[in-house]
Amino acid sequence: MQNMPARRRPWIAVLLLVLTLGVWLALAEQGATAKQSSVVHVTVDDVIGPAMADHILRGLDKATEEQAALFIIELDTPGGLDASMRAIVQAILASPVPVATFVSPSGARAASAGTFILYASHIAAMVPASNLGAASPVSVGMSLSTQAATSNASESEQQDNDASGQDKASDEQDSPEGQIFGKDDNDVMASKVTNDAAAYLRSLAQLRGRDPDFAEAAVREASSLSSSEALERGVIEYVASDVPDLLDQIDGTSVKMGQNTLTLQTQHADVTHIESGWRTKMLTLLTNPQLAVVLMMIGIYGLFFELTSPGFALPGVAGIICLVLALYAFHLLPVNWAGVALLLAGTGMMIAEVFVPSFGALGIGGIIAFVLGGTLLTDTDIPEFDLSVPFLLGAAIASLTLILLAGGMAARAYRRPVVTGNQAMVGQTGILSDIASERQYAVIQGEHWHVTSDVPLKPGGLVKVIGVKGLTLQVQPLDTDTARNERE
Repeated sequence: MQNMPARRRPWIAVLLLVLTLGVWLALAEQGATAKQSSVVHVTVDDVIGPAMADHILRGLDKATEEQAALFIIELDTPGGLDASMRAIVQAILASPVPVATFVSPSGARAASAGTFILYASHIAAMVPASNLGAASPVSVGMSLSTQAATSNASESEQQDNDASGQDKASDEQDSPEGQIFGKDDNDVMASKVTNDAAAYLRSLAQLRGRDPDFAEAAVREASSLSSSEALERGVIEYVASDVPDLLDQIDGTSVKMGQNTLTLQTQHADVTHIESGWRTKMLTLLTNPQLAVVLMMIGIYGLFFELTSPGFALPGVAGIICLVLALYAFHLLPVNWAGVALLLAGTGMMIAEVFVPSFGALGIGGIIAFVLGGTLLTDTDIPEFDLSVPFLLGAAIASLTLILLAGGMAARAYRRPVVTGNQAMVGQTGILSDIASERQYAVIQGEHWHVTSDVPLKPGGLVKVIGVKGLTLQVQPLDTDTARNERE
């Protein structure tokens, strides 16, 4: 540099500056490409409920924070709650990160709520030997058998009307007035829920450019498709063997994100798998209706024992914690609060059976109210969120037995004679002292006591304590036979 002409030195400095800037831009671009090539992946292999919804939403938030190229939901579910499903769908629709739902592993299914999540995702994929569909909703308070019976009755009636040519009845059913007033309440509710679900899934299909006809058939007719059939009908875009295979296939695919189009770069992507943590596991436990009922019962009994035997503290503390957890579980679950009220009323009647001489009426009534409350507790016909009658009967009978045993022990303790303090002297026997004094004394329990009596006492005679006034005992005379019998 010292031998270099002075006029060339500025050009060399500029060249070094340009090279430095180029290297910095290359490194920045490489960092941006690495960030775009990151993929966040979660696994859902349970019923779609509050716990799984929280797991998916937390994973989606992490993908958004890391500006990941893709968020993958590996799905295997029989369905779930409508509220949880809609929360997931809304989060997917508002996500700034592309979402791919992948029905996996082999033999997995995306039934009911899973079909909605699959349709809402930007990319839909399945493994071979998997299926989706069967998205028919079940009306609140209406069982599947009732719906089937109503549907069969409607079909039979329609066939009879067609055969006999009675078009008038059909016209009345097709009119708006007939649709509202010509059906019973269950049929109207089923139609409203079905129409709402069908329109919702059809709108998702139109948004993502997927087959809307199958979307409606999946809701109205509970139709299902295998992975190959779904690919052929345009319900999904890819059939892949696993997640790496899916990432290789979708590399370079253009995805519409709102008004913009994003090209995915997923080949050799860095996949971050998010495991379900303690929060998800705790929510899964709490959203089990059986555990919620058990927690509620423990909470009530803990407070009951604390109030009847104050000072232990442990039953009261455990009762408050369990009761708060039970109320939180009821808040997460789709509960009917009339069922919760019946559970509380049944438990209260079973507790009252110990203190009120109802000859079993309160206990039996409490069991009936408890079972009815458990039956009406959840507003869904999903088996995982229902309480079985054997469980409710067993819990009610076990509760009543526990309360009766505790009440019997309390009653025996209440009838047991006092063994400490002044009152423990009542019922004790002794011998009247022959000490010459203005005051009469008796030897009771090896001690000399000042005694008084309403009847004359003989020195050396046997006496029995019938009362205590300060340090003076009230006694009555006893003959030898009576004293012997009392001692026996």
